[in-house]
Amino acid sequence: MVTPDHVRLTPDMQSRQGAVWSRIPFILRDWELKVHFKIHGTGKKNLNGDGLAIWLTKDRMQNGPVFGNINQFVGLGIFVDTYPNADRTHDRTFPYVSVMLGNGTLSYDHDRDGRPTELGGCSAMTRNSIYDTFLLVMVDVDGKQEWRECAFISGLRLPTGYYFGASSATGDLSDNHDIISMKVYQLTVERTPEEEEEEEEELVTIPRVDDMDQFQVDVEDEGMSGVQFFFTLLFSVLGLGVLVVVGLMVYSRWKENKRKRFY
Repeated sequence: MVTPDHVRLTPDMQSRQGAVWSRIPFILRDWELKVHFKIHGTGKKNLNGDGLAIWLTKDRMQNGPVFGNINQFVGLGIFVDTYPNADRTHDRTFPYVSVMLGNGTLSYDHDRDGRPTELGGCSAMTRNSIYDTFLLVMVDVDGKQEWRECAFISGLRLPTGYYFGASSATGDLSDNHDIISMKVYQLTVERTPEEEEEEEEELVTIPRVDDMDQFQVDVEDEGMSGVQFFFTLLFSVLGLGVLVVVGLMVYSRWKENKRKRFY
């Protein structure tokens, strides 16, 4: 829904999707994107969702399961996730902002809140804020005009000719997800002649990170609960008991057959 003040990607209703995309491919090499957005609704603190995403991707206007966009995308995704899903083994506060670089083969794991493919992120109280909320991979959610670093990602390579976009989706839980503005600024970066020559020789065709290993997020398996341990032990004992009984029966029959052959 487009209004004079904002674009509402989704209303505070279940099972909705919405997106807005640029029509012209983006060709600047050095730039900064500043997003002014608002997430608000009537749901309780932990009963809202799912969040919104900011995109710079090869393809545009394709609905899907990743905050309203396709999975296995090619490009950059920045997710403002307002609801923790099945994986709760990490000490992480939501809403949470995370960054992912897609190369067409990586999938966003919604059930694990994108941890396996996350390049970086931070917690940010973006929902029902009384202040204006901005995102720049740095965040300002306190209304103090003071930006704090959310994620520092070095060596990230993106081709030109991609499209900016924003999308959102709701499921059983919902919120209003509004984009108030998306402003792109061209930056002036001084490079040495050697750096200029190196960049001209290196043609980036697929998004990548120079040292991907530094961004791997280890996700620990959830340990057994007391109930799970009890039933595991119980079934193990029962299984062992069945094996003992079967073994005794086989031994008894073998001994009886041996006695008959002897007589």
